[in-house]
Amino acid sequence: MASDGELGIGEILCFGCYRLIGAERLLVKDGTPVAIGGRALDVLIALTGRAGEIVSGRELIDLVWPGVFVEEANLRVHIAAIRRVLRDGKDGSRYIVNVPGRGYTFVAPVRRSNADGTDRIAAPAGSVLPPSLPAPLQLLVGRNETVATLSSLLLSRRFVSVVGPGGIGKTTVAVAVGHALRRELGDDAVCFVDLGSLTAPADVPSAVASALGCFVQGPDPEPYISAFLADKRTLVVLDNCEHVIETAAQLCERLFRAAPSLHLLTTSRESLRVEGEYVHLLMPLDSPPDDTSSAVQALASPAVQLFMERAGSSGHRAELSDTEAPIVANICRRLDGIALAIELVASRVGTHGIQGTADLLDSGAGLFLQGRRSALPRHQTLQAMLDWSFRLLSADEQRTLCRLSVFVGQFTLAAAHAVAGDAGGETQMVTNTIASLIDKSLMGILSTSGPAYYRLLDTTRAYAAAKLAEGGEAEAAERRHACYFVGLLAQGMAKGSAFDGHNVAAYAPHIGNVRKALAWSFSSSGDRSIAIELAAHGAALFLGLSLLDECQQWCRRALGALHETDHGMQLELELQGALAMSSMYARGNSLEVRAGIERGLDLCEALRDGGRQLQLLSGLYIFLTRQGDFSGALAAAKRSDTVAKASGGPTENAMTEWMLGGSYHLTGNQAAALRHCKQGMALASDFKLGRVSFFGHDHHVSGLATLARSLWLCGFADQGCKVARQGIRTAQGYDHPVSYCIALIYLIPVLHWSGDLKAAEEHTEIVIEQAIKYSLAPYHAVGLALKGEFMVARGEAASGVEILRAGLKAMDANRYRIVTLPASRALAEGLALSGRPEEALATIDEAVEHAEQVGEILWLPDLLRARGEILLTQPRPDLPAAEGSLLRSIDRARKQSALGWELKAAIPLARMWGEHGRSGDARSMLEHIYQRFKEGFGTQDLVAARRLLDELSSTS
Repeated sequence: MASDGELGIGEILCFGCYRLIGAERLLVKDGTPVAIGGRALDVLIALTGRAGEIVSGRELIDLVWPGVFVEEANLRVHIAAIRRVLRDGKDGSRYIVNVPGRGYTFVAPVRRSNADGTDRIAAPAGSVLPPSLPAPLQLLVGRNETVATLSSLLLSRRFVSVVGPGGIGKTTVAVAVGHALRRELGDDAVCFVDLGSLTAPADVPSAVASALGCFVQGPDPEPYISAFLADKRTLVVLDNCEHVIETAAQLCERLFRAAPSLHLLTTSRESLRVEGEYVHLLMPLDSPPDDTSSAVQALASPAVQLFMERAGSSGHRAELSDTEAPIVANICRRLDGIALAIELVASRVGTHGIQGTADLLDSGAGLFLQGRRSALPRHQTLQAMLDWSFRLLSADEQRTLCRLSVFVGQFTLAAAHAVAGDAGGETQMVTNTIASLIDKSLMGILSTSGPAYYRLLDTTRAYAAAKLAEGGEAEAAERRHACYFVGLLAQGMAKGSAFDGHNVAAYAPHIGNVRKALAWSFSSSGDRSIAIELAAHGAALFLGLSLLDECQQWCRRALGALHETDHGMQLELELQGALAMSSMYARGNSLEVRAGIERGLDLCEALRDGGRQLQLLSGLYIFLTRQGDFSGALAAAKRSDTVAKASGGPTENAMTEWMLGGSYHLTGNQAAALRHCKQGMALASDFKLGRVSFFGHDHHVSGLATLARSLWLCGFADQGCKVARQGIRTAQGYDHPVSYCIALIYLIPVLHWSGDLKAAEEHTEIVIEQAIKYSLAPYHAVGLALKGEFMVARGEAASGVEILRAGLKAMDANRYRIVTLPASRALAEGLALSGRPEEALATIDEAVEHAEQVGEILWLPDLLRARGEILLTQPRPDLPAAEGSLLRSIDRARKQSALGWELKAAIPLARMWGEHGRSGDARSMLEHIYQRFKEGFGTQDLVAARRLLDELSSTS
């Protein structure tokens, strides 16, 4: 006798109209031999021997070509040949399915028999296989482990209930468990009872007796059933107990006690809650994550495997493509991994295609899609399935379920009370009803470490929403829903500010419901007053989650809808500030941003709101630095310092210290920048401050960035790099894309200046990725410029120049000018390296002239250094001009206390002097600067300086 997966010598495998005869290695169709190659036949034998399993290509090769190296392309040729022979896909027949990335599976039903026509495993004399147990599915997707677990539980605990929502696959799993346990209990020891067809609970015992074949002589079948089962080792499966649950529960409990060898498996939408019962919650099929981007990734999930298998059965012959994978993944998520829902929707793919089926679902047709005609009536559409469940609910449960359909995604018990409860009604009724709906698998509860959240399955929610509209209660429920979130956000954001994003983590789970409430409030049937309040209070949530475009959309709509009496009041202040902030970070530094900030500052003066005034002064400071107006930014920082000292606490004073540090850094006073940054850090340490976020900007992270840059420029490269890495880790831990991007674009240069080009490039890719993901156009522009600079640095000058040009153009479009000059310097250096000396000189001259005209002192030493080096690369180097530029660079760096840039300019100057007979002057000048360093001797500039000093010493 052959083991599983093998074809015995005397065995015959039957599938469709084909027979595979092991002894003769012969494939026969309707009595006629079929021509098939030897290797193809070996592959067919291997697949039919493991029908229903996914067999990888490598396994098949090892089975068919043992010990021989064979390319998988060769296997595909034989698979194609088998499909041609079997006419796979013709007239609705399907035999072999390719599961991309995993292998192949034989999906047609396969029956084993001996050469004499008898079954391989013979039944005892006089017995027949129980007709009550339905045939198992040939391809049990995603449930094999569940079947094995339940089989083991039934043998050890004897009484197991499979509980889950309608359509999740309880019956399918129960049938599979029944077939699995026939090997253990015997072919005639499994009895399947479908209670779904019963209309009266009193009929349950009779149905069980009939399925068992138990002879009943009196009006009460139960004693006869108990006697019949008393000494038998039998599995009884009671399927679909929910509508007769009281009777089924009592019968199961008594039979479990009366028959010690009896095994009971029940399926229901709620547990029986009786002695001896072990409840197994059947979970939905796993669906792919939100970021699914490839077919291989999608097909790793059982939900997508089932979808594609059913799509194939509907006539869809194409394999899943990378383009369509996200669509299918989204469909499966929307259907909550419910097997019946997936099957019904996938059954339309053969007619409508994948995108067309997704459109059908969007149109609300999902509830009415027809399934298999042979299915039970309640399983032929989702509507019928949910009608079945809804009719079993009490009036209170029906009303609560419908009202809860206004929620999107998850919601709290407090939110449910506010929406589902009646005015003046007791909350306990709603609580008890929700508990009952959870028991009946119509609601779910999400396990979290914090407060409990509830949700309806999407299909259930759509069904209940239609019922709510039919009953004329939809508008009232929507109003209660919107009012609840107005109150929730007003209370929560009062603890922080609509500008700083505090408390966002606690309110992030409500974002879907806030969106829905806003959409209703601004609709024709909504309420303008609710809409304005909700937009103002919800702005912090959108900002905190970096949903900047949405924040702008709702703030603009609310400002346009303001009542006359609201102008000049707190709501306008909140909306103006949030609109300015979201516009600045998403779209750049437009006139709208400046106008919003100025309007907000005027309102703060009128309302005497010092806290909001500091927020907006922080916004003005950020706005001006991004525009390149560093003197204006310093004035805003000093103004903020005055307000903070008059009415602020440690947080506000730390913020203004960091603002002053940033301003002095940008205006070319590194010693002052270092002093103020350290004072801010001392305040943060003394008072254990965490995030210091004002106007959507994390000043703690910015303070770390300025401190790192100032340390490096002042000659403390090791400390600068250490603080830079600390700043990156801190920003990463906040999980706030805007703060993360800001930290990276200001800290990456410190890593670059020190020579850690690899780390700098890796973090630049993160900037670009985050900026694209969250639509942060200004930071995407800076990320491009940084990437171009690194390409130039590693010798890819021509490509680097093109990316730098794109970055500069985007920065100009977004009015983000804070790093325009260093990007222009990198562009000039790239042009010089790519053999375009005249363009390089014109570019660097323009940058130097601009810096001197607008007073951008910070970058001038580095620009002058680059200009000197570019002059030295000209076809006819102007040595006096190059020398003058490098000497000016050193002088400007010294006035800034920027020892790092002083050394950077001294190296090419010393090299030039050494090459032209001034080695002594070169060594003296470079040695004087080098000796002023106390650390950082492993960084690239100090290493280069030390090497050059040694060369100069050997030539003098």
